[in-house]
Amino acid sequence: MPRPAQPTHPVVADVTAKVAERSRASRAAYLSRISAAAAERGLRPARADLGCSNLAHAVAACGGSDRIAMTGESAVSIGIVTSYNDMLSAHAPYEHYPQAIKATAREVGAVARVAGGVPAMCDGITQGRAGMELSLFSRDVIAMSTAIALSHDVFDAALMLGVCDKIVPGLVEGALTFGHLPTAFVPAGPMASGRSNAEKAEVRKAFADGKAGRDELLASEVASYHSPGTCTFYGTANSNQLLMDVMGLHLPGAAFVHPDEPLRAALTDAATRRVAEIASSGQAYGIGQVVDEKAVVNGVVALLATGGSTNHTMHLVAMAAAAGIHLTWDDFDELSAVVPLLARIYPNGPADVNHFHAAGGTSFLVRTLLDAGLLHDDVQTLAGPGLSRYGQRPVLDATGTLTWEDAPLESGDLAVLRPATDPFSPDGGLRVLRGTLGNAVIKVSAVADEHRVVEAPARVFTDQVGFLTAFSRRELDRDVVVVIREQGPSANGMPELHTLTPSLGVLQKRGYAVALVTDGRMSGASGAIPAAIHVTPESVHAGPISRVRDGDVIRLDANAGTIDVLVDPEELAARPPALRGAPDEYGTGRELFHALRTAVGRADEGAHVFATLGRTAELGEHTLAPTLQSSLQPNPPTNMEQTL
Repeated sequence: MPRPAQPTHPVVADVTAKVAERSRASRAAYLSRISAAAAERGLRPARADLGCSNLAHAVAACGGSDRIAMTGESAVSIGIVTSYNDMLSAHAPYEHYPQAIKATAREVGAVARVAGGVPAMCDGITQGRAGMELSLFSRDVIAMSTAIALSHDVFDAALMLGVCDKIVPGLVEGALTFGHLPTAFVPAGPMASGRSNAEKAEVRKAFADGKAGRDELLASEVASYHSPGTCTFYGTANSNQLLMDVMGLHLPGAAFVHPDEPLRAALTDAATRRVAEIASSGQAYGIGQVVDEKAVVNGVVALLATGGSTNHTMHLVAMAAAAGIHLTWDDFDELSAVVPLLARIYPNGPADVNHFHAAGGTSFLVRTLLDAGLLHDDVQTLAGPGLSRYGQRPVLDATGTLTWEDAPLESGDLAVLRPATDPFSPDGGLRVLRGTLGNAVIKVSAVADEHRVVEAPARVFTDQVGFLTAFSRRELDRDVVVVIREQGPSANGMPELHTLTPSLGVLQKRGYAVALVTDGRMSGASGAIPAAIHVTPESVHAGPISRVRDGDVIRLDANAGTIDVLVDPEELAARPPALRGAPDEYGTGRELFHALRTAVGRADEGAHVFATLGRTAELGEHTLAPTLQSSLQPNPPTNMEQTL
């Protein structure tokens, strides 16, 4: 039921205004492009402009009624882009989605087909391995694969099937290059809870400390990751899913329904019907209108309020750029100061995403943030205008029909999820650090107050192996700031350094003051150890981190937002940057990614390889076409919107 709109928090309003102003030219250029793409086809389906031979190729694999529909001009053509593979738990549930989607599409007179697949790799498998050096770049490969899938220009709408770390951001970037198409993201959901994340973490620490063997560790891990669905901790994969809910790219409340629940199938069916409905309406709107400045700010707010993955300090920047929107780390920092922490999900607490969902999940989160004026309600979404729709949760009624009901006014578990009026912390726990070492980000939502300021001598490494060797020799049994450099995007693709976490945790448990400083990344693994990550400029670009030597005292102050090496500035500047040895760029496919390592941008600019993404210096100012102006107006209610 609609509720009175709340005044927008002044900081949220101010940050949104600054984002909009700095994005004015690039956003206008983007909207002009997608408006032109929509205007080219008018009310006709995209395939109507194909030559007869082109269309024949496009329908050759269709059978029966689908072929008849596709050679006509009334059926909506839906392109499915899928990350399905049956090796990875998060993507395995997608195996049967295309057939179910196709059947639903036929029921509404549409035709759905798999337009293409995108690669999906798992950081959990590649941790500490050479393959992890491909992980961040896979996001941009996925974006390009999505563009290839949709480039046949025969689709009137799209469904994106993806869940995990780089897959969803890559799909968003790719889909936004076809921003005129109505697009729904279709999740698969998390696996059921297994061994608790807290228990799993303790076994990992015991193994790192030599107090548990490989058999015990393997048994613990298998008990944790045990069935189809995403991992249950709150890393990048589940941060993705929450963002897709709050940014209006899912149907409301779709993120954390289990793969095998009837409700999951009903939501997939409804998403198919919804994109067909939008595409066939007289006021169709695409994903490019959904992802606007307010939606992007909503995504940042939701990430901060739940202590989500630090990877999104890059992914959200890159996704926004694909829509012509210039998001910066300063925006994250300003919002984090006023957005309260409302969720405790591992590694920020003992609960997993299933507990979060049971306590009220995204629908409760949206409702309480809207009530606090911390989210923009006046946005376009997949479900229709207004984010307040996402304060509702999906249910199956007594007849098995999908409907939505208002989220409860109270959390089902205050140890997991709290209202904005009674948060776990008054701020979001994600901070930007600045100082003589450059810029970095740190997540402190799981860091105890007494560990948020560390001043200690540095020990410098250029890879994880060197650190683990020193740890095993007990060389690090002291107060220490571990510096791991040459791990940035240009150096080696910025692999996650999750392998460090258990050993750093052991050092902290032994009573030492410990911190990590790196131009690499840690993602959702950032936990109890203060970790200044994504240090920019990175080492191979001769950033200050390249001049740090063993024994230099480093001060990391998460409270003050500073990261400094306590060396005379003139001496530091006079030091030559550490010479990088010849990088190992061969094996595990790494030799194929040389061009991406050369082209990749800075971490604080999204670390993507699309140099001109979002830039419009050569395009000049643009005026929105009349067709787009009208499409941005609130849509009249539809059957879906009345249901919601």
